[in-house]
Amino acid sequence: MDISDVKWNEQARDKILTDSDRVLQEAVQTVNGELAGENWEKSFARLIELLEGRFIDFEPGPDIRTYAEAIQDRKFDQS
Repeated sequence: MDISDVKWNEQARDKILTDSDRVLQEAVQTVNGELAGENWEKSFARLIELLEGRFIDFEPGPDIRTYAEAIQDRKFDQS
């Protein structure tokens, strides 16, 4: 067996992605509650603050900015 054959099975992969999405959604919801309507850079920084300790080798990408801009533009429900 080659080391590259060691992988999570599909059920585990699905759970990892689902859990990761939930963590991202919770962070966006938190920041939206705190900073809706504020400059996207504040939301971006706060999202990074909430996410960076939750993922191995976390590096923010353009999707984080997209969510920060949506928070700035009040595109998420306040509920």
